[in-house]
Amino acid sequence: MSLEFTLLIWSAVLTFAQMLIATLGAALQVGLPALAGNREGLPPLTGWAGRAQRAHRNMLESLVLFAVLVLVTEVTDRNDYLTGLGAQIFFWARLVYAIVYIAGVPWLRTAVWAVSIAGLVLILIQLPSF
Repeated sequence: MSLEFTLLIWSAVLTFAQMLIATLGAALQVGLPALAGNREGLPPLTGWAGRAQRAHRNMLESLVLFAVLVLVTEVTDRNDYLTGLGAQIFFWARLVYAIVYIAGVPWLRTAVWAVSIAGLVLILIQLPSF
């Protein structure tokens, strides 16, 4: 299995972990009975629970882009040092992003997000049409 595919799987694991953390935060804030219901009229999550929820949603958005790039890289047999480096940068930046976002460090969060985007760009520029 390629490095890029391996990091795609680990990114899915990270996304799952973020979902569990966000769910825990929501359960602690609004209660499990409210989450088990239809979730209508729930108050907005605040504090670390709200940040965990937003970090998870952001990861879902980024994971789609990463998955498409990795799959196209695999199908076109364009794996090389830069695609592997881009995948590593993306994964590790997303891990740090989740921690920094939940901790509530705004400017660092944005900088780490930009690093993860740089990882995506490294993969993108290796694709055939670029």
